[in-house]
Amino acid sequence: MPDTRLGTPEIYADLQHRLLTGGFAPGAKLMPSALHTEYGCSANTVRDVLLQLSKIGLVEFEIQRGFRARNVSIQKRAEIARFRVLLEQEGAVASMCNGGLEWESALAAAHHRLMHIEKQFARTQDTIPFVGIWSDAELAFHRTLLSECRLPPLQETFDNVYMQFRQQMVGLESNCVPSYFHRIIQEHQAIVDAATAKDEAALRSAIQNHQARHTERDVSATR
Repeated sequence: MPDTRLGTPEIYADLQHRLLTGGFAPGAKLMPSALHTEYGCSANTVRDVLLQLSKIGLVEFEIQRGFRARNVSIQKRAEIARFRVLLEQEGAVASMCNGGLEWESALAAAHHRLMHIEKQFARTQDTIPFVGIWSDAELAFHRTLLSECRLPPLQETFDNVYMQFRQQMVGLESNCVPSYFHRIIQEHQAIVDAATAKDEAALRSAIQNHQARHTERDVSATR
């Protein structure tokens, strides 16, 4: 980071990005007294930002013990994935019903960008340096899918749940191998096809299938 003082929104955005892309190890202690020098601000400013990040579930905070990057576990990821499915199914179906040609065009554009990135990743053996680019594009796609649900609380909750899920994914997966992207290219295509066909049953099924390897596999792994 540059030595010049940063404003609170920039610090929030940077810390959030680092938490979502493996910039901090799961459970790593986050010390305002150390981070404030890096961001060129007061320790209290960093503390306030970390408190905000704790409210969306990316940071754990305990009185007298301070802040830590959230720990990850297969069981936690499965729980978050199941909740994500419920939110996304309802939001996507509502958007499908409310959205018109403009929404379909926005969804197609977001999907095109995401698919281009995923196809590039499917050809490389080292995807770790590009996780941030892909994560931003995937979030933009799923936000667009829900953008016409006309339920702001659902959209806000989905954003928080998505970020918690992404943090769990990055913390648990040592590497997203090319075969991973081959699968999700097909899964994202199925979601778009169902949404633009106005097929509610197919859309719900496509969203469920997109998370099935995390919900079904992870549940059995914890028994």
